Amino acid sequence: MQQFLLKPKKVMAQNKKHTFTFIDLFAGIGGTRLGFEKAGGKCVFTSEWDKFAQQTYQANFGELAHGDIAEVRSSDIPNFDVLIGGFPCQPFSLAGVSKKQSMGRKHGFEEEKQGNLFFEIERIIKDKKPKAFMLENVKNIVSHDKGNTFKVIRETIDKLGYTFDYKIVDAKLLAPQHRERTYMIGYRKDLVGDDFSFDFPTIRDKKPKLSDILEDKVSEKYTLSDKLWDYLQRYAKKHKEKGNGFGYGLPDLDGTTRTLSARYHKDGSEILIKQKGLNPRRLTPRECARLMGFPEKFIIPVSDTQAYRQFGNSIVVSIVEKIAKKLVKDLR
Repeated sequence: MQQFLLKPKKVMAQNKKHTFTFIDLFAGIGGTRLGFEKAGGKCVFTSEWDKFAQQTYQANFGELAHGDIAEVRSSDIPNFDVLIGGFPCQPFSLAGVSKKQSMGRKHGFEEEKQGNLFFEIERIIKDKKPKAFMLENVKNIVSHDKGNTFKVIRETIDKLGYTFDYKIVDAKLLAPQHRERTYMIGYRKDLVGDDFSFDFPTIRDKKPKLSDILEDKVSEKYTLSDKLWDYLQRYAKKHKEKGNGFGYGLPDLDGTTRTLSARYHKDGSEILIKQKGLNPRRLTPRECARLMGFPEKFIIPVSDTQAYRQFGNSIVVSIVEKIAKKLVKDLR
């Protein structure tokens, strides 16, 4: 079962009063959990296999997440109302699929390590019968394998006795980042009826600006070296001449960025910040946290490399909160 720190020095505020319970699968560093807690939920079980993400999760929530969900029996999971899970997206992402295809490797559900983890969600829903669920993945999951992957997901959910609705939502409405993700919502049909349809909330565009999340003082270590900056410029020029869109990103500070990815730690090329009289710089880990909607008090206990990976793999908290509040309203 969940393990708790004996005396956590500082953790995110826990809900003393809650209106529903949920479990957090493939939890990462807890972005989805934060959104559901803001909607009035209490987390009763967490699973995350990456040891560095576990460190960040523990530092902020005072709990050590369970490891591989495939090794957790359903009977060891407390009863709960809502299942949330951002199952691994790399097997379905455009970049992940292209890379694996070029290497002659399997992707999607055939990817041995991560591709079949959706079926662990199926197992737990079947055994625990929660009232509802919210799943999240990349935009490309809808079209992956000519739509067959998404067809399997929908048919599996239907056989379990749940409704199924989805929408691709761009986080740029609430955060200064172009980040499209597929959100899937379902309710037990015996509670809402076969014809129930989830009406995704209308999210008002707050027109966020990149400048809003930037720190005033930034260490010079985040400035690109002459060697790396020269390489990125030559790389971009080469692909531009070939008619490709590859290259670094220098976004307008009054606009939005490209999608922050887990590879950001390599060179930061997708989101670079202009500097007067200097080479561009990477975002700092704190700026990445802000870009993903994490609160200022969120603790970053790991190296910059791990922090970039964690925020690049996470979810925009404010978007989740909007969806979670609508889901909970329907539950009531």
